[in-house]
Amino acid sequence: MLKDDRRIQLDLSEALQIDRILYGTAPLKFERDTAAVFIDFPETLHSGQVYSIDFYYSGHPSETGRFGGITFKKDTSGHDWINTACEGIGASVWWPNKDQWRDEVENMDISVAIPNGLVDVSNGKFVGKTDLGDGYTRWDWRVHYPINNYDVSLNIGNYVQFSEQLGDLNLDFFALSEDLAKAKMQFAQAKGMLEAYQHYFGPYPFPEDGYKLIEAPYSGMEHQSAVTYGNLFQNGYLGRDWTGVGISPRFDFIIIHESAHKWFGNSVTAADPSDMWIHEAWATYLESLYVEYRWGKADAMKYLNGYKPKIHNLRPIIAEHGVNADPTEDQYFKGALMLNTMRSVIDDDAKWWTLLYNFYQHFKYQTISSEDVISYFNQQSGVNLTPIFEQYLRHAKIPRLELLFGEAMGMVMYKWSADEVDFSMPMRVGSPDHWQIIYPTTSWNSMQTSLDKDEFEVATDLYYVDLNKQ
Repeated sequence: MLKDDRRIQLDLSEALQIDRILYGTAPLKFERDTAAVFIDFPETLHSGQVYSIDFYYSGHPSETGRFGGITFKKDTSGHDWINTACEGIGASVWWPNKDQWRDEVENMDISVAIPNGLVDVSNGKFVGKTDLGDGYTRWDWRVHYPINNYDVSLNIGNYVQFSEQLGDLNLDFFALSEDLAKAKMQFAQAKGMLEAYQHYFGPYPFPEDGYKLIEAPYSGMEHQSAVTYGNLFQNGYLGRDWTGVGISPRFDFIIIHESAHKWFGNSVTAADPSDMWIHEAWATYLESLYVEYRWGKADAMKYLNGYKPKIHNLRPIIAEHGVNADPTEDQYFKGALMLNTMRSVIDDDAKWWTLLYNFYQHFKYQTISSEDVISYFNQQSGVNLTPIFEQYLRHAKIPRLELLFGEAMGMVMYKWSADEVDFSMPMRVGSPDHWQIIYPTTSWNSMQTSLDKDEFEVATDLYYVDLNKQ
């Protein structure tokens, strides 16, 4: 308990019936208000103490949300295939819990009883299975690390397992029997992906639980230690060149993106959905780090800049706090390009890599806010990056560099047009073979140049900005 009280709130979908709630052997009284369940205790529960209840419920959960929440399907061979994916709509669509992000359980035991012959793959380390003697087998899993509710996962089907090792880390792969050959070829990318992310951020966050990649009937989800995969066993995203520049067909987008969430989304978690860019901007940026690790910086920049046409700049990335608001899709692409812009602002790759590594290590296994990110980057970089973060995160428009030619021979005037009053950010300008760094603010300044208006360039591949030449 966080404070003394005789009442707690849990959440459970209205589609599901509460049969009884027990405190020991005593039934507890409860009230329902839509999906909220208020449970009353006969005595005061005291702050700092741990209490347990048994919550019995039943019914048929409704399929809802992008991937259904919990779905009951058949595979192509006619076997039952049951999967969960409930980010956004909340885990309370299929199990009772404290359905919010800021507070995570420290560990979890998951037990699933299913018909004999099927396999359950859930989060954590496989503990064992027990034949219950009634046609059902119970599968037991142990999660050794903090986990948020929407990352708890069931995957029940006619799965076949194969495994690899990456040092001491267990890599376990699960595919439907009819897809086993394709999975063995496609899932081979997981080892190289893990090596790349470990290069930048340190060891895989959940070594006791291992890494699992599991076939699912939807595109994919970042369930902790148990990534679900439905990308058709093809490179790109559902067979498409995701950024349109010829880079993404080299790798399987779902394996690379959803696994990046092991570091950002699972280990480092936003405390409120309004700050979900901490998951999605970072995971999208990690895609480019994978590209850079494999094929070099030039291809990484080309890949990232391919995201620009997907950005709308109609709403701020950060949504309203405390009301389960749905952030704009710009959190992915604009957020990743913002991080790439920060790299250019720091302008020292050795310092940048150290900053990224230490940032992750400092906040791993925690729930954090945008303010935590900004404060850490300011402190560790020695630069006041707040106006830059605020412009990209809390305003719809990106900064626009105003360039004015012709006021005087051999001179260009420049300034930023931005919502943040104190906005300032260095920029590379001039020509690619001899960039000059200028330090524009929201007031006009000038520089000498031998280039005319058409020759004068701005490094817009390194900074996500608008440009207005006059």
